[in-house]
Amino acid sequence: MKIGELAQATATGVETIRFYEREGLLPSPARSSGNYRIYAPEHLERLAFIRQCRSLDMTLEEIRVLLRFKDAPQADCDDVNGLLEAHIAHVAYRVRELKALEHGLKQLRGQCGLSRQAKDCGILEGLAKTVTTALQPTERQASHGSSRPPNSSREKRPRGRLVTSP
Repeated sequence: MKIGELAQATATGVETIRFYEREGLLPSPARSSGNYRIYAPEHLERLAFIRQCRSLDMTLEEIRVLLRFKDAPQADCDDVNGLLEAHIAHVAYRVRELKALEHGLKQLRGQCGLSRQAKDCGILEGLAKTVTTALQPTERQASHGSSRPPNSSREKRPRGRLVTSP
């Protein structure tokens, strides 16, 4: 099958398929005499596996590790269990973050319950205060020489042992 057919069969964009190939998650397919990519059923199965992992919010590195184990079916899967435990911990962490976000948004929403002019909107005032506060470095940040907030939650993600080979 050609790349468009694979894309349609897996509900995956053509560029995403090419990206997975460049990342080494999906093996390069054979080429036709016209230089079209020709995908085998194994590509479809592997891409479906990758898509399932992505739907579970797994990183490319986690998927790479899982694929190594999938490609070595005789290997002990204890490290796969460890990887999944670490991922579950990450999901629990994100749930806590999202609950805190929801709480903050509800508090902000409570600052303006009536329709009024925008200049008197409690939500806009609350957002402006938040921005002003965020721009002022705290004593702790200043003492550590950084006024940057932490990066994405991916960097704060709790990690278990990441295995690179089966």
